[in-house]
Amino acid sequence: MTMTIRATVYPATLIRTRLQVQRGKSFYSGTFDAFFKILRAEGVRGLYRGFMVNTFTLISGQAYITTYELVRKYVSQYSEDNTVKSLVAGGSASLVAQSITVPIDVVSQQLMMQGQGQHLTRFRLTSDSGTGKPKRFFGQTRNIMAQIFAADGFRVWWPFYHFYAVVWLCYLLCSTEQLSKLAPSDCPHLILQAMAGPLAAATASTVTNPMDVVRARVQVEGRTSVIETFKQLIKEEGTWGLTKGLSARIISSTPTAIVMVVGYETLKKLSLRPELVDSRHW
Repeated sequence: MTMTIRATVYPATLIRTRLQVQRGKSFYSGTFDAFFKILRAEGVRGLYRGFMVNTFTLISGQAYITTYELVRKYVSQYSEDNTVKSLVAGGSASLVAQSITVPIDVVSQQLMMQGQGQHLTRFRLTSDSGTGKPKRFFGQTRNIMAQIFAADGFRVWWPFYHFYAVVWLCYLLCSTEQLSKLAPSDCPHLILQAMAGPLAAATASTVTNPMDVVRARVQVEGRTSVIETFKQLIKEEGTWGLTKGLSARIISSTPTAIVMVVGYETLKKLSLRPELVDSRHW
C-alpha cells in the first residue's frame, strides 16, 4: 500500500526538493512549470530520479508503525488519555523512523538534483568509462554515496528531530479524535478518518514548510548551520522563500494521508479477533 502511493506521488516529492533548493526562481517558476520542464528535458525517468533508493525508507514506515503501537500500548498502562498516548507514541516512533530515514533521504535528494537540476547540487554523477554515460540504477547510488562520504565523512545532519516533532503535533491537533468532538455522534468513524488525514497533512505541510526548505538546503548543500541557512534564505528570497515547494508538498502528502490513515485503520479493523469487534468504535 505504501509502495503504491509513494510511486504515485514521488514526482511531486522530487519537484518539491528542486524548488526548495534553487535560488529564487532561477530555473523553475512553480510546481507545474517544474513538472513540464523536467518532463520535456528528462522524460518520465527524470521525475523518478532517486526513487529506488527512496524506497528503502519503507523500512522506516514499518519501524514507525511498530514503535507507535508498542509505545502506545505501554503508555496505556499509566494513562487512558488518548492525546497523551498519541503524543508519546508518535514522538517515539518519529525518533526511531528518522534514524533510518535521514541517511537514505540525503542520498536520494542528491540523486533528485541530478539531470536538469545538476547545477543545484555539489555532486555530479561520473560517467561509465566504457560507454561514457552516467552509471545507472545503484551504480549511480554508489557514485553519489562515495562523493558524500569523501566530502563529509559519516557526518549526517540530525538537527531536525524537533522538526518532525512539530509535524507530529500538527497531525495530533487534526486527529480523528479531535475531529470527532465536532462531528455528529452518529458520523461513521471511517469518514472522520478520511477527513482528518488530508486535513492533518495539509496543516502539517503548511506549518512546517519553512523548516522543510531549510532541511532540504542543509542536506543537499552540506551545510552545518541551520540558523545560518535560515538567515541566508531570508536575506536572498525574503519570507516568500519559506513557502517554496509548498503546493508540491501538499500534493504529495494529501493522498498519502488518505490512503495510509484509512487503509491502515481498515486493516486494523479487519485484523481484530471476532470477540473484540463490538468493543471498538469504528
